[in-house]
Amino acid sequence: MMRSTAEAGLDRLHEAMAARVAKGELPGMVTLVAQGEGLHVDPIGVMAFDSAEPMRRDTIFRITSMTKPILAAATMMLVDDGKLALDEPVDRLLPELADRRVLRRVDGPLDDTVPARRPITVDDLLTFRMGHGLITEPTFDPPYPIVNAARELRLVMGPPDPRTPHDPDGWIKRFGTLPLMYQPGERWQYNTGSLVLGVLVARASRQPLAEFFRTRIFEPLGMKDTGFVMPENKNDRLPSQYQTNFQTGKMELQTLTGPSVWNRPPAFPSGAAGLVSTIDDYLAFARLLESEGVHGGKRLVSQRSVELMTTNRLSPEQMATGGPLLGGQGWGFGMAVATVTDEVSAEPGRYGWSGGYGTFWFNDPHRRLVAIAMTQTSDVLFNGTMIEFAKLAVHS
Repeated sequence: MMRSTAEAGLDRLHEAMAARVAKGELPGMVTLVAQGEGLHVDPIGVMAFDSAEPMRRDTIFRITSMTKPILAAATMMLVDDGKLALDEPVDRLLPELADRRVLRRVDGPLDDTVPARRPITVDDLLTFRMGHGLITEPTFDPPYPIVNAARELRLVMGPPDPRTPHDPDGWIKRFGTLPLMYQPGERWQYNTGSLVLGVLVARASRQPLAEFFRTRIFEPLGMKDTGFVMPENKNDRLPSQYQTNFQTGKMELQTLTGPSVWNRPPAFPSGAAGLVSTIDDYLAFARLLESEGVHGGKRLVSQRSVELMTTNRLSPEQMATGGPLLGGQGWGFGMAVATVTDEVSAEPGRYGWSGGYGTFWFNDPHRRLVAIAMTQTSDVLFNGTMIEFAKLAVHS
C-alpha cells in the first residue's frame, strides 16, 4: 500500500527526533502534530537517562514559560469581563507601582533616576514593555546594581528555580522598591511583565491566580493535569530535568525542581513559569486559540482578545532589540509572532512560545496546524532540535 504524504512526513519527524534520543542528546520526549481532524502523538525514549521507564502520552512536564500564553488568555478574559482595560494604569490595583522612577542608565546606581514619563499600563505588562525585564547584553544578568538588588531581594527575575519565598503581596511590595530599567512602553524585555501580571490578575479577579486559572481555563478545557501543584500520586509521571553545564560541556541532572517541590503550593504562583502540564492539556489550550476563543461550542474568550494576543504589537525597533530571546520575531500578548516568512512557515502569522526546560509550541493558522514538543532537557531549545521539529512538523 502507498503511504500518504502526511504519514511519510510523520515518519521523517519521528526518525529525526528518535535519532537525537539515540545519540544521547536527551533521554526522551513527546511530540504532537494536530491538523484538522488528524492528531498524531509520539512518545519517544525514556523519563531519565538512568531509567527504563518509557515516556508516555500522559507524562507531566514543567512547562515554565509556556505558562505565559495561559496568563495572557486569563488577562484577556478579565478585559472581556470589564474588570481590566488594556490602556489603564496598573496603579489602581497595584499601588506599589505608582509614581515609578526610571534609571538614568541601566548599569547605573539605583538612586540615579528620572521620573517615569507615564504609568505602566496593562498592555505594557502583556507586551513586555513595562520598562523592566531580563538583560541579555553584554551578558545575561550582568552584575548591574539593578540586577544585584533584585537578587538580594530574592525576587527570582529569571530562571524559576530556586523559587522566590515571597507571596504575591510581599513580592510586589519588594519589587516596588526598585526603579524601572527603561521608560514604560520604550522597549521589549523578557519575563518581568508576566510576574507582575500574575499579581494583577489575582487582584482584578479577587481570587488566587491558581483558582482563576482552574475555574476559567483548566476546568472548562478539561486540562486535568495542569496546575501550580501536582499531587503525590502523579510524581512518577514527572521526568528528570537536564541541562548542559557550559563550563564542563557535560549534561547534568538538575535537582532544584524534583517532584516533592511540586507537591506543595508555591508561595508565589508564577504566571511567568509556574505550571506543569501534559501534551494533551496544552493541545486543548492551543485549540482554544486556533478556534478564536471557542471550546465545545462555548465562548471562553472573545475573538477580538485572541486576535490581539496572536498579532505582533512591537515596532521594528523593539523587535530588533529583543535579543536572542526574541530572535527577530514579533510579540503579541504572552507569545511570539512570526512577522515574516522563515525556514519554518511560508507565510507570517505563526504564533507560540517555548519553555526553558525544553518545551515548545506553535500554532500555524494558515495550515490550521498545532505542533507541540515536550522534553525536560533545556539543550533542545538551542541545539537545533526544536527548529528541526518545527520544520518537519509543518511538512508532515
